[in-house]
Amino acid sequence: MNLDRIDRKILQVIQSDFPLMERPYLQVAESVGISEGEVLERIGRMQEEGLIRRLGGLFNSRKLGYTGTLCALRVPHEDIERVAGIINEYHGVTHNYLRNHEYNMWFTMLAESENKLDELLTEIRQKTGITQILNLPAVNLFKVRVNFNL
Repeated sequence: MNLDRIDRKILQVIQSDFPLMERPYLQVAESVGISEGEVLERIGRMQEEGLIRRLGGLFNSRKLGYTGTLCALRVPHEDIERVAGIINEYHGVTHNYLRNHEYNMWFTMLAESENKLDELLTEIRQKTGITQILNLPAVNLFKVRVNFNL
């Protein structure tokens, strides 16, 4: 995958200074010195090539009234795809990944309340058949900003 200087400039702008306005890509275009259409074309190409996985906002879920937790469970190797599929059906699941650990599947989940989280975890236990799920709610919240120097 080849990125030229303009691609890198576009990525730099959209990762850290994405304009909040009616036509944000026009602003991006002006900041990198090309047309709005070319910006959209380049972003589309980078998405098709898998360089951009997701383009969207990040919201402070706590300020929106949500609560979240990190969960860990032990999933037999032969059952990983099935269990991951069930967990990923939930809209509140923001991450689901495997770790090389006794508890090999970890996921994060958001819900409107702690009661709703408990309800959803009970449902996941029933659907997956995995009854022991570690529920690890956040005690302290740390936000780390990651910007790649392109």
